[in-house]
Amino acid sequence: MKRVVILFLGLCLCTAGFAQTKAKMSGYVQTQYQWGEKEASLKTGAANEKPGESFSRLGIRRGRIKFTYEEGIASGVFQVDITEKGVGFKDAYLNVKDPWIGTNGLKAGVFDRPFGNEIGYSSSRRESPERSTLFQTLFPEERDLGASFTLQAAKTSPWNFLKLEAGLFAGNGIKQETDSRKDFIGHLSAAKQIGNKAQLSGGVSYYNGGVYQGDSAVYTMEDKGFVLDKSPDNKGKFAKREYFGVDGQFSLMSDLGMTQVRAEYLFGEQPGGKSNSKSPNAAALPTAATYLRPFGGGYVLLIQDLGKSPLSAVLKYDWYDPNTEVAGNEIGLNHTAAGDVAQNTLGFGMLWRVNTSLRLQAYYEINKNETTENVSNYTADRKDDVFTLRLQYKF
Repeated sequence: MKRVVILFLGLCLCTAGFAQTKAKMSGYVQTQYQWGEKEASLKTGAANEKPGESFSRLGIRRGRIKFTYEEGIASGVFQVDITEKGVGFKDAYLNVKDPWIGTNGLKAGVFDRPFGNEIGYSSSRRESPERSTLFQTLFPEERDLGASFTLQAAKTSPWNFLKLEAGLFAGNGIKQETDSRKDFIGHLSAAKQIGNKAQLSGGVSYYNGGVYQGDSAVYTMEDKGFVLDKSPDNKGKFAKREYFGVDGQFSLMSDLGMTQVRAEYLFGEQPGGKSNSKSPNAAALPTAATYLRPFGGGYVLLIQDLGKSPLSAVLKYDWYDPNTEVAGNEIGLNHTAAGDVAQNTLGFGMLWRVNTSLRLQAYYEINKNETTENVSNYTADRKDDVFTLRLQYKF
């Protein structure tokens, strides 16, 4: 695998040398220091070697190299991620635009799922170190294998403010497809410039898919508890995976600097396991019992530039309730467990844009979880706050 990546990158460099107008290489490196309380889960380094104490780690969170080759109406994109943990690919897709107005297109391969706003918002631009817990759980790896289309009127049309993205996906992240079912994802958005200093945009999203049931045991919620259906016919069928989402973004330029507010809210039904509600992203079919949960969650983000300085203050609140039908001490009863515990995060920090390529980020996350007397690890709030200091170079 490493030899293939090295060879490919070498070819990219050679190609860029003699076809500069058609080929483009870009990327970014994020090196970071993280400190966490004793039960924290950090994004760099190994787990806590002293479970009863706070700990820290140094590492490369992301080391991305993206190669794009464009000719005529078609383009191809390949992106790899290089860190101390190894080398892996993130994007591999082709994009074909319509030859008439250039705003419509077809995309196929591995790329960002067209759902909401935060998924497609680049990690090199994001004001918080990571995406919200909700998106990390429902859309692990952000990307998926599939094909989608984009419909948008020409720039000269009064309907250009509307944009539709929709497609069919494998539903297994960037791992290989493991079943014959395809998931539908769609996002309808609108954007409007308000005068010379403000912009308003937003959208609605829908996800309709399924998760393979690798066991005959299927649990569904009823009267604040799970009810077991152990029919032999359940094995091999698909549990319903359905999300509804709404997102909004607003920006305003004033004497205080640029003010941005972004928010999203999602709800729906999520198949998962007993101890967690994470969506599938494994190279094999699930074999454990299926738990169907009604969920809800979202985030609100405020970014305030400090006048004309290169500094910005960031405040973010996100929450995820994997099971909206139980709360508190109801969790741990009637087959409910750790996978039903809600959590929220209050994050705040500063961004310093040193220049167009270099950025320094300091960010602290206060993580809170729902408590219950009936689940041993959640009788009190876990000690899992995290501080991140990140230096990013983008090229």
